Amino acid sequence: MTSKTALSVNVNKVALVRNTRHLGIPSVMRAATLCLQAGAHGITVHPRPDERHIRAQDVFDLATLLKDWPDREFNIEGNPFHNLMDFIRQVRPQQATFVPDAEGQFTSDHGWNFPQDAERLRPLIAECHALGVRVSLFMDPVPEQMAQAQAVGADRVELYTEPYAASWGRAEQTVQLQRYAAAARTALDAGLGVNAGHDLNRDNLGEFLRRVPGVAEVSIGHALIADALELGYAATVQGYLRCIAEVPR
Repeated sequence: MTSKTALSVNVNKVALVRNTRHLGIPSVMRAATLCLQAGAHGITVHPRPDERHIRAQDVFDLATLLKDWPDREFNIEGNPFHNLMDFIRQVRPQQATFVPDAEGQFTSDHGWNFPQDAERLRPLIAECHALGVRVSLFMDPVPEQMAQAQAVGADRVELYTEPYAASWGRAEQTVQLQRYAAAARTALDAGLGVNAGHDLNRDNLGEFLRRVPGVAEVSIGHALIADALELGYAATVQGYLRCIAEVPR
């Protein structure tokens, strides 16, 4: 029996709302604390260079907070060729998720490509390992790419799930799930852990986990924070945890 999928809460959208005023509310730290208290297994942030949501100080404050939660995970994601590596070197989170975003990009919308990205990623992955940090690569669900991700030293891949979310309730949903299942199986066969994220929500999460094998962690931000506006952080996190718990593993 494998362990249940971990839930990491991305608090970027809390910071986005906060940044519209100069009052410090809503509090990113308070949001993270409430999510952890409700049972979230970790906190994710994506500090972009323009600081339009998560700011550098948020990263350091959350790192300090998570020292009081030694059984939880801090996941910092971003482009390692922009500002990500500076945070990794200073904070040494449990996980770094490398995402090939352009500066100023609206949101993440594609994964790394191999062999094109291999040689420039390899030394940065090795540096993370030297710092004791696990590396996950943000990837499209392309089975042929999984072994190449493992070959450059990645520990995990995070499958970019927006195409699945966009197909939810439509005829192509089955085909999309087959793509993700094939990519996950190939990744597991290559010795990689499998994460997933982007537009997962309470409606589509359970079916994804039922059909895609071995998902170790999901990172959920936009939908979870939107739900929390109506339900509160604790009830929302517990709702997502129930979605996970209902899936046989």
